[in-house]
This record gives sequence, structure tokens and C-alpha cells, in this order.
Amino acid sequence: MTWGNQTSSPVFILLGIFNHSPIHTFLFALVLGIFTVAVMGNSTMVLLIHLDAQLHTPMYFLLSQLSLMDLMLICTTVPKMAFNYLSGRNSISLGGCGTQIFFYVSLMGAECFLLAAMAYDRYVAICHPLRYPVLMSQKIMAAAFWLLGSLDGIIVIVVALFFPYCGSQEIPHFFCDVPALLTLACTDTLTFERVMLICCIIMLLFPVAIIIASYAHVILAVIHMGSGEGRRKAFATCSSHLMVVGMYYGAAMFIYMRPTSDRSPTQDKMVLAFYTILTPMLNPLIYSLCNREVSGAFMKVLGKGKSGE
Repeated sequence: MTWGNQTSSPVFILLGIFNHSPIHTFLFALVLGIFTVAVMGNSTMVLLIHLDAQLHTPMYFLLSQLSLMDLMLICTTVPKMAFNYLSGRNSISLGGCGTQIFFYVSLMGAECFLLAAMAYDRYVAICHPLRYPVLMSQKIMAAAFWLLGSLDGIIVIVVALFFPYCGSQEIPHFFCDVPALLTLACTDTLTFERVMLICCIIMLLFPVAIIIASYAHVILAVIHMGSGEGRRKAFATCSSHLMVVGMYYGAAMFIYMRPTSDRSPTQDKMVLAFYTILTPMLNPLIYSLCNREVSGAFMKVLGKGKSGE
């Protein structure tokens, strides 16, 4: 494989989003704080759901998978960005770039299908409660969205890294994102970009259709509920999921469903920073604050810890 005028694998330069001005130093420290909260929050969610037997249900299993994905996602981008900023070395190898692309694309794809599975879970739990244990198989669901996400990541990385890259090899981003990487290709990538757009439409709109259909049935069922407490509980669990869906799909559609000619590196960096850094911190907060079972499990674990001292 030839990379422009090079015979060896290229080394890319990540331009990042921060310089060493006082305001950017403050923003970098803020990102590290968000990263710490996200790692602690998502790790806590995974541990709570694993330790508390009352949370061993398909809904909380899916929630633990969401926290695991968010944990992996933020660890895919922020540590490398922090290392580059602190060391002043902004280079990333072809292997490092490929690793970031694989995990980022795989996790994004897996989370698409996971959010659709979470909406379907609420539909089955509210509209068909007696069939819930039969219809919601944790092992099959987990295998499905992890496998589909990984397959998407493998396809994208194989095709994206096949292109020859030349020129400055500077990526105007804080991690290796496929659209930013393709701007450095020495050959025409229009066909691949069109295929990517079609894949994104399928992977985004198909789960969105499942989510809309599921919640349409849920809303109708909730309206006809006679119990006010049941209606409140149903709306509480569904509203937290809809907030996460809105944040995720809003950012994903903005980034990957726009023509290349309409892209702005600054806008892309800001939206992807929100998706890859801020959203993983917000998700566990949204679910813990809006969910009495999770809050109760957390207090129970704290109580056991204090009683054991």
C-alpha cells in the first residue's frame, strides 16, 4: 500500500481543540473534570446493576450496557487528547488512528441498536407485561447490538484505511474521525462517502423508527392507565430514555447525515465534543436522578459500606 509519496505507514497530526492560552487551559481542566465524573458515574452504574439483585432485569441490563459503552467511548478519545495536550506531541500512528476509528464507530453503531432495544423494552414492559420475560432475552440482545456495532466498525476501518493519504496529514480534530480523515486522502472518496451516508441513514433511521413506534404504543397505553402511580412511573422511565435518545441522535444526525460541502471543522469538533465527552457524563446522571430504583440501590450500597466500617 502506498501512502502518497511514502512507503511506510503515515503518522497523522491531531490538531486538537485547545491551545495553551489561559481560557483553553481552563477548558482543558474542565474536560478532565467531566471525564472523571463520566468514568466514576458509568462505572458506578455498572457496579450497582451488577451488585443489586433487584436490578437484575432486562431494562437495567440494557442500562448497564449503555454505561459500559459510554465508559469505553470516553476512554477512546479523551486520554489520547489529554496526553497530546500535556506532552505537546500531537502525532498519532496509523494503528492508533485505526483503533480509535474502530472503537468509535463500533460503539456508535452498537449504541444505535441499544437505544432501540431500550425503547422496545419499555413497549413490552408496559403493553405486554405478561410476555415480558419471554420477549426480552438479555443474551440475544447483547450479542446482537455488540455484533452489529463491531461489524460496522470493521467495514469502515478496512475501507477508510485503504485510501492513500498524503499532504500535511494534519487532522483538524481531537481524535481520528472518519470524515476528518478522508479530507487528507489523495484519491476520490466520493463513492465511499455516499455509501457511508446510506449506512448512516439505515443505522440511524431504522432504530429511530423502532423507537417512534414503541413510544407511540407506550403513550397510548399510558393514557388509558387507570392508576396514577403507574402512569407516573411509566412516564419517569420513558422520559429519561427519551432525553438520552434526543442527545444521541441529534448529534449523530448533525455530524453524519450532512453533505461534505456543508461541513465545518469547528462545528463538527464542538458537536462531537458534546457527544463523546459530555453525553457519557450526562447519561448516568439522567438515569440515576430520574430513577428511584437506581437511587435506592446506591443508598443501599452506601448504607452497607457505612455499616461495615
